[in-house]
Amino acid sequence: MSFTEECNAVFDGQIAEYHRTDNVDAPMVNPYEKGSLEYLLCLKNWIDTVQWHLEDIIRDPLISPADALVIKRRIDKSNQERTDLVEKVDDWFFERYHNVETVPGAGINTETPAWALDRLSILALKIYHMRAETLREDASQEHKDACRKKLDTLLLQRVDLSTAIEELLSELESGKKYMKLYRQMKMYNDPAMNPVLYQKKQ
Repeated sequence: MSFTEECNAVFDGQIAEYHRTDNVDAPMVNPYEKGSLEYLLCLKNWIDTVQWHLEDIIRDPLISPADALVIKRRIDKSNQERTDLVEKVDDWFFERYHNVETVPGAGINTETPAWALDRLSILALKIYHMRAETLREDASQEHKDACRKKLDTLLLQRVDLSTAIEELLSELESGKKYMKLYRQMKMYNDPAMNPVLYQKKQ
């Protein structure tokens, strides 16, 4: 099994685990060794999956403004946790590859391995829910056929993205590319940088 096949198995397994209860408040079950890459990827996908459903909930046209604000705050917190976790995954890859001797003319990728895996995790969610749309008993055949075409595209996209990730890791391993760590440096969550927050302290 290739590296990305293992990652997709982690993501698919975690999405299935979430849908046993389909509850954004359910406790997470992570079967992997704490600190391992699989553990981090499983946790990452759990955050993605819960947030996916929070995004559904907040779009309920009948949701009260008070409840919507609570969900919005929760989504903001989830986004920060997601970013922090992606950076931890990149730390894992950087530790693995930073001592590789680069070849002359080695380049840098447009995104780090962890951010590519972030896209793969979201793609797993799109595939799960698009497949569910193709099976809806209350949906029209036209809807299901349209969703089947979209599902086929998503499945092809997963093959292509998985291939690109495998190629990136191979190039990092061989020194044809090298890694740099860039932190997201989100400003709106930092009370020292968000003017709405720091002006209130003055």
